[in-house]
Amino acid sequence: MEQQSVLTKIKEAAAYIRSKYTAAPEIGLILGSGLGVIADLVEQATVIAYNDIPHFPVSTVEGHAGELLLGTIHGKHVLLMKGRFHMYEGYGVDVVSFPVRVMKELGVKTLIVTNAAGGVNTSFEVGDLMLIKDHINFTFRNPLIGPNFNELGVRFPDMSEAYSRRLRDTARAVAAEQGIKLQEGVYIGLLGPTYETPAEIRMMRTLGADAVGMSTVAEVIVARHAGIEVLGFSCISNMAAGILDQPLSHEEVMETTERVKPKFLQLILGIVAKLD
Repeated sequence: MEQQSVLTKIKEAAAYIRSKYTAAPEIGLILGSGLGVIADLVEQATVIAYNDIPHFPVSTVEGHAGELLLGTIHGKHVLLMKGRFHMYEGYGVDVVSFPVRVMKELGVKTLIVTNAAGGVNTSFEVGDLMLIKDHINFTFRNPLIGPNFNELGVRFPDMSEAYSRRLRDTARAVAAEQGIKLQEGVYIGLLGPTYETPAEIRMMRTLGADAVGMSTVAEVIVARHAGIEVLGFSCISNMAAGILDQPLSHEEVMETTERVKPKFLQLILGIVAKLD
C-alpha cells in the first residue's frame, strides 16, 4: 500500500471519529469474544458502528458487536472497540491492526487488549484471568512488512517489552487489592479458525506458551511500532485440546466469559483508575 494512501486512510477514519466525539481519548481498549461487557463501564458513551467509519473493516464473529464507544471511565477519555477483526475472517494483517493506527492518530497513549484464550498451561483453570507478559507470533504474519512510514514508527521496533512492565505491576497491585487471582504467562497467537490439535498444544507447551488464541498479536505489534504502551489480558475460556477429554466450542467460550464478567469488570475499572 502506498504511503499516501495509508496515511490518508488513517487520517480520514480519525477525522470521522472526531466529528462524533471531540475529546482526545487517552486509553484504548480492544475487547475479545464475550468481553464486550466492559463497554458497560463507559459513561456518556458515543457509539459509532464500524461500518460508518471510513476504511474500517466489519467484525463478523458472534460475541463481537462491531461498535466503537467513546466516553469516560473514572474521568479519563477512552476509546473502546467492542469487537475486533481477525485474519481468519479473511482480512489481511494490516487491516486487523488498522484501528490501532487510528487510535494513535486520535491521541491514545495506552492500549488495553483482552481476549478469550485456551489454557495451554495445565495448572490453569477455566475462568482464570491471565496477565500477558509476552507473546509468540505463530500467525507468521507481521503488519509491518512492506514500506515503513517514519511518521508511524521506526523501521525495526523493539519488542523486548511488548507488554509494559510498569502496567503489569499496576495490574498485579490492583488484582491483589481486589482479591482476584491473576495468572501470568505467554500468549501464543495463531491464525485459526480451527481450534488446535492435541499435538499442536503439546508443541506450544514445549515452546513456553501458557494460553492460545487467534487475535491480539498484530494489534500489539502495531501499538508498539506507534509508541503506545500495552497491557494485555486473556480470559481462560476453555482448556486447550487434549488437556480435558472433551471437544472445544465457541459456546463454551461465551459461557465462561459471561461467568467471569464481574471480576473482569472490577479489575479493568481499578486499573483505569490508576493509569496516569
